Amino acid sequence: MRLASLPLVLTCLLSYVLETTSAPPSFASIGQHIPIYRKRPRTRNPEELRALLSRQRRSLDAKYGRQPGEVARRASGMNLLTDEDKDLTYFGSVAIGTPPVSFNVILDTGSSDLWVASSAGGLISLSSTPSGIATFNASSSSTFISLNGSFSITYGSGSATGSLAQDTVQMAGFAITSQTFAVVDEITQGVLTSPISGLFGLAWQQLAASGATPFWEALTQSNDTLTDKVFGIQLARYGNDSDAQSQEPGGTFTLGAVNTSLFTGEIDYQDVPEVGYWLQEISGLTVQGTSISIESGSSSYAAIDTGTTLVAGPPDVIEEIYAAIPGSATDSSGYYTFPCSTEVSVKLRFGNSSRTWAISPSDFAYSTTDSTGKTCIGAFVENTSGGTAPPWILGDTFLKNVYAVFRHDPPSVGFATLSGEAVALNGEGGSPPSPTIGSAAAAVGSTSSVQSGLVPSSSSRATRCSACGMMSCMTIRLVVAGAAAAFVLAF
Repeated sequence: MRLASLPLVLTCLLSYVLETTSAPPSFASIGQHIPIYRKRPRTRNPEELRALLSRQRRSLDAKYGRQPGEVARRASGMNLLTDEDKDLTYFGSVAIGTPPVSFNVILDTGSSDLWVASSAGGLISLSSTPSGIATFNASSSSTFISLNGSFSITYGSGSATGSLAQDTVQMAGFAITSQTFAVVDEITQGVLTSPISGLFGLAWQQLAASGATPFWEALTQSNDTLTDKVFGIQLARYGNDSDAQSQEPGGTFTLGAVNTSLFTGEIDYQDVPEVGYWLQEISGLTVQGTSISIESGSSSYAAIDTGTTLVAGPPDVIEEIYAAIPGSATDSSGYYTFPCSTEVSVKLRFGNSSRTWAISPSDFAYSTTDSTGKTCIGAFVENTSGGTAPPWILGDTFLKNVYAVFRHDPPSVGFATLSGEAVALNGEGGSPPSPTIGSAAAAVGSTSSVQSGLVPSSSSRATRCSACGMMSCMTIRLVVAGAAAAFVLAF
């Protein structure tokens, strides 16, 4: 791993695996920074690409297209999981149970539930769970409590069903001893692929199919647990890196603080108009310097969604966007194409802010249609999900270009300019993380309150981590499967 350009605190975080103790002290005031890794997708031929585009369109409809009155069952990244190559998903380690066992889960700001695959069941029509997926064994956890409630999620390519439970859950150095989550024991083929075991929702409780308070939100409700009631995300870009390896560092997720080394200037916060999704109102949009017609109010609400790779918007606006790009056309799969020789400039403005945020031309160009490299598929697609879905879904095509902060009180989303250090991480490369499946991931608190998962250092570890300015060191790795400019993570 090339760590020369990373802050010293990240070097320490990556260097040591957390040790388990029965009574960790509460170092609640320390915000935690977690490196993200990503896995680069394999190259697809035109037929495979069009099949993927078709699946992602159906997946977007499944994720956002519920009708009024239906239960909000966005249990996340559902459609990302339809990608069997698992190359389009950001995922990280979460520890569940006593003793704690770690699982790789998709990180999704567009949903609110936590669920993992169960060892008690398998894939429908298959004899076993795919190789490389860690499964949760309820009988192995001394703190597991069954809630006898059902849980069901529908995907574009299948479904997942199971039951609700409570157990100790840990992530980013924090632990909740009675976190509600779902143990999924029936999963259709293609919903999960190695090494992902489930999903970790980062939106608000209002979207939770389980009705449970999401992990991050529960921490904000416990006084003095977090330094700041925020979490921040920075995503690296590898889509234009022909030399990228199968797994690469993909960015940083920070809980309880912002990582000031990854952005410059002020964070431009705009309030969330309605709590549920992390919504922002798009108040301005230009393409190639041309202003695009945007309605005001709820017609321009956008969900800021790490579980989606591209940007989806109202069909009439998407049509106007491509009309401003010379040589653009509608693809047979229902997507838009344009000449790869054209560098597309897109800028967005939110709420009452005067600041604009540009999308890199390399992010706007999702992929080429064939080996000639002359025609590209655009990263802005039509949102046809209908129902109560937000008109816009802003995924990683946008988020790779900003440092994004999600704030609890007042409910708001903030964007800041990426620092030179953050930009340098694009395509930097590095070694993949050590395997976390089946390993102890964090210390477990013995009380029913929210506990910090940080543990005291041994004498040797205390010496080695003293330069971090932290009372202890920990390692919880986040992994990104999928090129930063790849297609849909959770359509």
